[in-house]
Amino acid sequence: MTITAAMVKDLREKTGAGFMDSKKALEQCDGDMEKAMEYLRQKGIASAEKKQNRIAAEGLVATHIENGVGSIVEINCETDFVAKNEDFKTFVANIAKHITSVKPKDMDALNSSVCPECNMKIEDVVKDKIATIGEKISIRRFEILEGELATYVHNGKIGVLISATKQDEALLKDVALHIASSAPEFVSRNQIPQEIIDEETRIEMGKEDLAKKPENIRAKIVEGRVNKLMAQKCLLEQPFVKNPDQTVEQLLNGKLEIKSFIRWTLGEGLEKRQDNFAQEVMSQMVK
Repeated sequence: MTITAAMVKDLREKTGAGFMDSKKALEQCDGDMEKAMEYLRQKGIASAEKKQNRIAAEGLVATHIENGVGSIVEINCETDFVAKNEDFKTFVANIAKHITSVKPKDMDALNSSVCPECNMKIEDVVKDKIATIGEKISIRRFEILEGELATYVHNGKIGVLISATKQDEALLKDVALHIASSAPEFVSRNQIPQEIIDEETRIEMGKEDLAKKPENIRAKIVEGRVNKLMAQKCLLEQPFVKNPDQTVEQLLNGKLEIKSFIRWTLGEGLEKRQDNFAQEVMSQMVK
């Protein structure tokens, strides 16, 4: 079968393989496109699949507060090198500021919103940044809070945004720092869903060290353990990170109330890249 330039071009676009590799694959597979793609994958030449599934778990978490509106956003890239780049940092900060200004309801609304400085949709701004930097970049998530706000971001890796009933810059900064450090899940006990308490109770009831104890004794021990676990999840009941002798509730001392907070860790829940530079170099030498 005659292998045409158009066929080679098509295979190159689908796999990212070079011209000669694509031509050879088609020749080996009698022009069958699907078999040629499989051939390249088996040879470790095809890169389209790698490009589509690139892991972008590095990046930055950023916040922005303006006129009683605050945003927190996580934008991912592939390498820590890019995350430390000043151009990328500025890009992330500008997106956080844009979210605060526009208050989009979801990711689709954000992507279709227009950046006033460059007169481009945000989705096109991201594409332009990908072309400039050369890595996969994605806006993973964002949230917005309104009211009396405070924020703390630790090295772009942990971001905290707080909404309170009153403004107290120094106090709220301490609380935000505490949240970043101690990772509470709820403000207070009454915010914990019953199913979480029930699940922890079930787990504790099944532990081997309580198996031989009488039912009533076991129930009391479990209640105490679960109570301690729930306290660890609640901001107000946690020992304040700067002074463990007092709880966060005692730190606040009735001066204000924390209405809600958001705490994100960069890349949580995402698969991380496992780079092996030596192996990568050897694979390139073999080719």
